[in-house]
Amino acid sequence: MPTRNDTPNLHQSLANDFNYDLTEKGWAEILSCKKSFLQNATDPCNNVHMNKEVSYSWLRSRELGIDPYMEVRKPHLSLRQFSEMTKDNHLIIEIARPLVNTFKVMTILTSGYILYLCDENGGFLLQEGDMMRVPTEGLVWNENTIGTNVHSLCVRLRRPVQLMGPEHYCVALENIIASAAPILDESGKVIATLILSQPLIEKPWLESFRNLRSHTLGLITSLAKAVQGEIKLHIKNEKLKVSNHNLGIVNEKLVTTHSTLETTLAFIDEGIISIDRDGTIIHINKEGIQMLKLNSDLKEKINIKKFLCSQSRIMDLILEGKNIDVEESLYVADDEQTYLMNIRPIVNLNTDRVIAAVLKLTHIEKINALAVNRSGSIASYSFEDILGENKEFKKSIALAQRFANSSENILMIGESGTGKELFAQAIHNTYRPQGTFMAVNCAAMPRELIESELFGYEGGSFTGAERSGRPGKIELAHGGTLFLDEIGDMPIEIQAVLLRTLEDKQVMRIGGRRYKKVDFRLIAATNKDLYRMVEEHQYREDLYFRLSVLTLNIPPLRKRGNDIEVLSKLFVNNYCKKSGRKIQQIGLAAQKRINDYRWPGNVRQLQNAMIYAVNTTQDDLIKPENLPNYILQDSGPIKINEASNNNILRLENLEKVAIEKALLHSNNYIPDAAEILGISRSTLYRKLKDYNINN
Repeated sequence: MPTRNDTPNLHQSLANDFNYDLTEKGWAEILSCKKSFLQNATDPCNNVHMNKEVSYSWLRSRELGIDPYMEVRKPHLSLRQFSEMTKDNHLIIEIARPLVNTFKVMTILTSGYILYLCDENGGFLLQEGDMMRVPTEGLVWNENTIGTNVHSLCVRLRRPVQLMGPEHYCVALENIIASAAPILDESGKVIATLILSQPLIEKPWLESFRNLRSHTLGLITSLAKAVQGEIKLHIKNEKLKVSNHNLGIVNEKLVTTHSTLETTLAFIDEGIISIDRDGTIIHINKEGIQMLKLNSDLKEKINIKKFLCSQSRIMDLILEGKNIDVEESLYVADDEQTYLMNIRPIVNLNTDRVIAAVLKLTHIEKINALAVNRSGSIASYSFEDILGENKEFKKSIALAQRFANSSENILMIGESGTGKELFAQAIHNTYRPQGTFMAVNCAAMPRELIESELFGYEGGSFTGAERSGRPGKIELAHGGTLFLDEIGDMPIEIQAVLLRTLEDKQVMRIGGRRYKKVDFRLIAATNKDLYRMVEEHQYREDLYFRLSVLTLNIPPLRKRGNDIEVLSKLFVNNYCKKSGRKIQQIGLAAQKRINDYRWPGNVRQLQNAMIYAVNTTQDDLIKPENLPNYILQDSGPIKINEASNNNILRLENLEKVAIEKALLHSNNYIPDAAEILGISRSTLYRKLKDYNINN
C-alpha cells in the first residue's frame, strides 16, 4: 500500500488497481460482499474480489459511525464558510473553469456525465454536466461525512482512482461510477481533485464498458494534469517581471493550452472538427481525420463543404449562431456515412458575429446502439434454452435451427404463449449474435403510433415530435434481427410501407427526404390464420408471401403430451431457486389436474400457474387446492344449459361472458387475457369499462 511519502505517477492511472478487469462472477462477489458487510458486519478484507483500499475505507467509515443509508446531499457548511472556502480556492476555480467549459463542448459531458471540482477536504467548488446536479453551496464529500468515496481515496493515495457503484459506502451512490484525479502543488500535496461521474450500466463487466472506464479515467487524468500545469505556470509567471517577459508568458500559455487540448482530444473516440465561418477546417482530431480519410499533416486548406451534399444546411445553421444537434450524411470518396453532428458556434462577444464553430461527429450506429440498450431489446435465449421432449415440438426446434442459418424471412405460427419470441431470440443468436435484436409487438402498439415507431421520424414532423427526430425500430435493427410479433394485427395501410422496405432494404423516416439503407433479418410471428385473412381481403397477399418464405409452426402446449409435466416441475424448481425457497414437489393429484387442463394460454400460462402454486403452498408439497381456480374449475366454452334463454345469446352478452372467462384463465392478468381474446390491451380496457367488469 503506498505511503504518504511515495512519489505519485499519474501516467500509471490506466493501469492502477482501481481499473481492474471485472468479470461477471467478480461483480456478483462485490455485490454479495457489500450486502454481507452492511447486514452482518463481515470483514470485506477476506474477499479476494474486493480492492484492499476500498475494504480498509469501509471499515474506517463504520468506525466513524457513518450511516450508509444517509442523505448525501445535505449541506455541511454555512454560507459564510462556503464563501471563505471559494475565496481560498479562487485561483484553482479560475484556472479550472475555462478548461472544464472546453471539455463540456468537446467531450461527452452533455450525455449523462457530470464533472466536479473539489478542494482538498471534499468541498464542492464547481460542477458541469447533466447527470446528477447537487447543490454545491456547503456540500462536503469526504470519508468523515459520507464514508468511502472517490475523492478521499484519491487524496489518500495521491493518484487517480475509480470507484464502481457498490464500492461507495453510501447506498445513495451505488448507481454511479466515479473517476477522480488529484491536482498537486509543487511540493506534491493534493490541493484539489477533479471527479467525473457517469451512470453505472446494468452489466458493468461487458468489454465495451471496460473500455469506457479506461477512457473516462484517462480523460479525467488528462484534465487534472492540464489544470495542475496551468496552476504551476501561473505561480511561475507571478514570480517573473511582467514588463520584461509579457510576450513570452502569453506564448507559453498558448503552447501549454494547445498541447493540453491536443492530448485531451486524442482520448476522444468522436470526431472533433474546428472550422472558420467559411467552413475551412482549422483543427481536427485523430478520429475526425480517420472519418474524413485525410492526411494527418493537413498541409493544404480543406473545406468541410467538400464532404456535404449540395442541399446541406449545416453552414446556414452555423451562421445562425445556435447550438443544435442534427443528423448529417458525409460523403468521402464513394462512401456515405451518417453522423449525429453537434454544432457549437463561437461568437465574437463584441460584434455578436459567428467567427468559427466546433463540430462533434458521432457515428449514427453508435447512437442507435445506445438507443437499443435503453429499449431493453436483448436476445438472451439460445436453442439450448428451449426445452421439450414431444416429437412434434422437437421437429419444430430442428426446423428452426435449419432456418436460422438462412438469411430469408421467417414466419412463425402458434398460439399465444407457445414461445414464439423464445424461438426468435434463438434464431437471432445463431445467425447474427453480435447484431441488434429489436422486438415489436404490433398488437400492443396504438394504431396511430405504429408507423412512427417502426419507421421513425424527422424533427418537427408532427405535434409532439422530438426536436432532433427519432430512429424507428427498423432502423435500429440494422445489422441484426427485426422481430415483429402479432404481425396479423398490423394495420393494412402500414403493410404496404413495410413491404416496400422488405423489397428495397431501405427506410425513410416520416417527414424525411431520403432513404437510408438497412440490413436486417425479419422474423414475424402470429396466432392468426394469415392465409384466411388474405382470402378475406383483410391482409395483403404480396406481404404474406414476402413474410412466409420460411414458415415455422409451433404446437400448442396441450398437444405436447408429457412436456406439460416436465415444464411444470421445471418452473417450480426455477422459481423456488430464484426466490430462495426450499424446492417444492408437485403432488400426484395436483399433477393430474395440471396434465388434464387444456392450457389455452400455453407455456406462459403454465409458468404463471406454477408461480401461483408455489406462493400459496404452506409446506413442501403442491396440492390441488394450491392451483389457480380456473384449473380446478376447468373453465371451458359456454355450455348449452348456460344459454337457456334468448338473452344469453345476445352478442354483447356473449362478448361479456368471453371476457370474464379470459380474465379467469389469465388470473386477471390483462396482457394474457387480451391475447386469449385476440384483441389489443387498449380494446380490452375499453370493453371492461363498457361492460362494468371489475378485474
